[in-house]
Amino acid sequence: MPESKPRKRAGAAAAPAAKSQPTPNPVWYKPVMFGLMIIGLLWIITFYISEATLPVAAWGSWNILAGFGIAIVGFLMTTRWR
Repeated sequence: MPESKPRKRAGAAAAPAAKSQPTPNPVWYKPVMFGLMIIGLLWIITFYISEATLPVAAWGSWNILAGFGIAIVGFLMTTRWR
């Protein structure tokens, strides 16, 4: 009598697919991320120290929003940092 091959059970799960590892960030990512955070902070500090005449005098108080915007872009980049 010939030998029979073992059968797979009907409910048996297939072998799990290999999970792909996230690719690391490019070399420039971290310096840009920290650079944006620092530039935003320096923008706001410059605005306060210069009594609203620098970095862009025509913007007035909008300089605060510009500084926070630059810094927030840097902070948002931290969510993608690997």
